[in-house]
Amino acid sequence: MATTLPSEIVECLKRALAEDIGPGDVTTNSIVPANAILRGRILAKDAGIVAGLDLARGVFLLLEDQISFVPGVAEGAQVTNGTVLANISGSARALLTGERTALNFLGRMSGIATLTRQFVDKVSGTSARILDTRKTAPGLRAIDKLAVRRGGGENHRMGLFDMVLIKDNHIDFAGSIAAAIERVRAATAPSGLPAWGPRTGAGLEIEVEARTLEHVKESLGLGVERILLDNMTPDVVREAVALNGGRAKLEASGNITLENVRQIAETGVDFISVGSLTHSAKVFDVSLKWTG
Repeated sequence: MATTLPSEIVECLKRALAEDIGPGDVTTNSIVPANAILRGRILAKDAGIVAGLDLARGVFLLLEDQISFVPGVAEGAQVTNGTVLANISGSARALLTGERTALNFLGRMSGIATLTRQFVDKVSGTSARILDTRKTAPGLRAIDKLAVRRGGGENHRMGLFDMVLIKDNHIDFAGSIAAAIERVRAATAPSGLPAWGPRTGAGLEIEVEARTLEHVKESLGLGVERILLDNMTPDVVREAVALNGGRAKLEASGNITLENVRQIAETGVDFISVGSLTHSAKVFDVSLKWTG
């Protein structure tokens, strides 16, 4: 396929097409001759940030490698209702069969990117950086997180494998923050292979979820690299920033909205993680209009 998309994203596109097409597009194949050519334009029907043009193109190319897909705007561009996002032409069967899948990816990604940009703009001028979470659509994490990056945000962690995040349930199970950290450090020591898999995890950053300022103090005393301030008010977050004194990276999380994110950013935290970027973004409305 003539595209530079990562293989894991291409596999997502293939699964989506297989889900929709199954053994064949009975309507299109019954009505449209195999040699018919079609032309059209993908239009924005919302205002916001465009993301996923290359994925939409990839959907069509998986069906027919001679499809012409010419973007009308750059990826990540701010657009308004009516903007031509792309001009496409080629096999009518391929275009009609892939239309919904292509628009689904483009609409979802643009919605995530648009909401992300709104959060990023809200904290402009502060040191805070907007992060996503693992609250992504199952099977679409790589795509959801790509959309966050294209909206100007950053990815927290891709999964359970690339960062140690000791959350409240882990702490409760271990009995204390100290006990949980001790177990992690013992399991990820370079000298030993951990029971939970072949990856030692040596060198992975350790983050601890803190529910109170006492938890922050304890975590700092144990030398963790990062502390997640869970559901704390802006005033308490500000106290945590002062207590920290720049020793660890601080991340605010929990019930973050466009209405309160600026206030939280102004406390001096390094990161603000926002689950709604991927679990509650409104789909960006796009349509494909045929021109001949």
